[in-house]
Amino acid sequence: MTKPGAKAAASPRERLLAATMDHVTRHGIGELTLRQLAKALGTSHRMLVYHFGSKEGLLTEVVRRSEAEQRAFTAQLMADTGTPPIEQARRLWSQLADNEMWPRERLFFEVYAQALRGRPHTRALLDEIVDAWLEPLVAINRRNGMARDDARAAARLSLAVTRGLLLDLLATQDRKGVDAAMEHFLTSYAPLAGTGAKKQKRRSRP
Repeated sequence: MTKPGAKAAASPRERLLAATMDHVTRHGIGELTLRQLAKALGTSHRMLVYHFGSKEGLLTEVVRRSEAEQRAFTAQLMADTGTPPIEQARRLWSQLADNEMWPRERLFFEVYAQALRGRPHTRALLDEIVDAWLEPLVAINRRNGMARDDARAAARLSLAVTRGLLLDLLATQDRKGVDAAMEHFLTSYAPLAGTGAKKQKRRSRP
């Protein structure tokens, strides 16, 4: 029996998933086969198939876990009410755009494309790749003064802009250019700018 307060030991599946995430972060995936990946992880092809079904299934789980970790990081960052929203967003972008994140982000777009093509074991990703982010982002926008319908549309827009600029960054490696584009977006995005919406309302009065 596990003692109160003690953490349960990670399951074999969890350990393999964590090892794969570490491998992706350090080395990427490239053209590794499942057997080659198993060798790199110090396990067997059979065990990876048993727990994840296929290479695509394993990589889909890596993407899902990475996205969940990123949502948790975002929630923690945005919970700091002593930091202005626009500065919170800048810190989030800085973390996402760091080159240490690029291997995971390349994998994200690769698996996303496979899911769109209907590859086996990847389809479940489409059920959450947008929707899982919307409610947390809507909550942030609502907290910063947006009406609910506007908050939802703005959440989808900010998600699309962020992913689009990350794809740009991976393709061009132009960090300066994408940073400037993100800064332009953030400073024109009223909920993050804080007073932007209020100023607009005052200007619209007769």
